[in-house]
Amino acid sequence: MKFFSLTKTAMIAASIVALSFLSLNAGEKFTPLIVIHGGTSKLDLSQDEFMLRAEPMKKALKAGQAVLEKGGTAMDAVTAAIIILEDDPNLNAGKGAVFTSDGFNELDASIMDGATKKAGGVAMSRHIKNPILGARLVMEKTWHTLIAGEGADKLAKANGLEMVEQEYYFTQKRYDQLKKAKEKQQLMLMKDDDKSNKLAALKDKAEPYLGTVGAIALDKNGNLAAATSTGGMTNKMTGRIGDSPIIGSGTYADNDSVAVSCTGTGDIYMRVNAAHEVSAHYKYAGGDVQKAAENAIKQVDALGGSGGIISIDKNGKIGFAWTKHKLGMYHGEAKVGSEPIVHWPVGK
Repeated sequence: MKFFSLTKTAMIAASIVALSFLSLNAGEKFTPLIVIHGGTSKLDLSQDEFMLRAEPMKKALKAGQAVLEKGGTAMDAVTAAIIILEDDPNLNAGKGAVFTSDGFNELDASIMDGATKKAGGVAMSRHIKNPILGARLVMEKTWHTLIAGEGADKLAKANGLEMVEQEYYFTQKRYDQLKKAKEKQQLMLMKDDDKSNKLAALKDKAEPYLGTVGAIALDKNGNLAAATSTGGMTNKMTGRIGDSPIIGSGTYADNDSVAVSCTGTGDIYMRVNAAHEVSAHYKYAGGDVQKAAENAIKQVDALGGSGGIISIDKNGKIGFAWTKHKLGMYHGEAKVGSEPIVHWPVGK
């Protein structure tokens, strides 16, 4: 009897040690990290063109990485990264946003917390300096998920966010893109035998590859977050809203699966509900984040769209996918303790 009691005690002790070991390892199965994208690129990208976006992207990665290294949340990490990207005129978010057909800058952004499933977005904002802060404000200060237009600007101003006039967003490059887009639109309506040659010449000069930005992160507590910000499409109809502020289309985060941010043909991404598709595929088709991202991109491609997806799963594994036969995707990553990397957009 005494022998049994001692044996039982030893077994219980061993079990406690084993459980403690598993508990410790559970916290070590991933390294906190942040992943970002800076939109798409053309296939014949030059090194100089790459660096225009790579430099602010590395700065954004370091900002998010610094938050995670201090034990900060995934939400704060993606917010910090997006603010850096919105402030850079070489990207299509905040300063440097593209123009609508009527010559306005209308900005969209969203953010989602994978731990709580809370989310917020703003659309058609014309005066919020950093739309991602507007999106987070909607999430944290209202019981809504998406606020658009004048209402978004009014909410931001009432809560002390920095507001700007439309002139702040202006860059000559984006304005020239609008003029070229309008010229192409006019050419498309012409009945001219030489129209195809004119369009070809215009295409060589145009730069349709934009710079929507996105960030996703996994923090030390295993919480995921995702955020996306954009100026939309050059020459879009005034009032048009794309996928970036739509939860499940351009942005999604769920601690039970993945965090996702998308870039590309927003109208198609909304029809596919692309960001949520990554989560659903991950949950119900094997738990492979790369395959999940690729599956969503195939659906976008099948409907004539193009673009890319960045994703992180709950274990810290990364999935990158884009329509490689059509364009490239700016993407980068930074794990805690490692040097941030911005990958070359084109190729495998």
